[in-house]
Amino acid sequence: MNMESTKQCDCKGKRTCLLCEDSLNKKATDWYALFKNLDSYVYCWMCKKIFKGWDVITSCDDHKLLDDGKKFSGLYIHPNFLTPEESNEVVDSVDSSEWDLSQSGRRKKNFGPKINFKKKKLRHEFFKGFFESTGFVRDKLTTIDFLKDFKVVEECFLEYEKARGSHIEPHIDDCWIWGERIVTVNTIGEAVLCLTKHFPTYPKQYNIDCMEEYKEGLIGELQDEIADDVLIRIAMPANSLLVMYGAVRYQYEHSVLREDVEGRRVCIAYREFTKPYDHMVKHFNKSL
Repeated sequence: MNMESTKQCDCKGKRTCLLCEDSLNKKATDWYALFKNLDSYVYCWMCKKIFKGWDVITSCDDHKLLDDGKKFSGLYIHPNFLTPEESNEVVDSVDSSEWDLSQSGRRKKNFGPKINFKKKKLRHEFFKGFFESTGFVRDKLTTIDFLKDFKVVEECFLEYEKARGSHIEPHIDDCWIWGERIVTVNTIGEAVLCLTKHFPTYPKQYNIDCMEEYKEGLIGELQDEIADDVLIRIAMPANSLLVMYGAVRYQYEHSVLREDVEGRRVCIAYREFTKPYDHMVKHFNKSL
């Protein structure tokens, strides 16, 4: 029997999901309990402010009885980027072929270059093009002023499922190759993005040191100081677009708790190259 075909998850190391935690008696990190001990805030995309609280904000009406809030930058949110019909069209197209297993209870489909992050090597010759059926989504990104010069070099479909305990642990996307703007297009399902201060466990974690090469050209400003015990929660409703940049991109780790995933969620992550690798975009122009 092909053991690969019978695998239920692709969790490695400390990564776990409900399936492997049950079958292998693995102990998962309780991020929910840890985050509940932090000083939590919720973000209002209309006011561009954070307010004390845990339950996420989807309308200004949600914080009328809260404090005056604090300005918070590094997020761009478009609540109705896709129509429900477009979101269903994306999911139907992606579901027409088999998903690949991923860690922490997720499944994925990835279209982009082959990358070795540890050795900092990129191989574009393996790139065969982006997902054909989502060309209209990529085109739609360029209609947003904030993304008019965004050149897609990776398109990654991610599926979260409550029954698998899908989540993603706190992390920062690699800073050697992936550029400042990290784009997420939410299709079906809802979730919450959590931001917590980044505490480096070793000097070059996430290759953040590479950011110094292009720091002067960043779109968003970095923060002088970030409180150690603060959690910021941001709603990610169906059909919405969310972009992290500036301080949110480089000074906070982002995560999605399994407790914040209801039913099934499918999203698309889009990435651009860092400035030093802009010259490589030419290898992807045929699909842009």
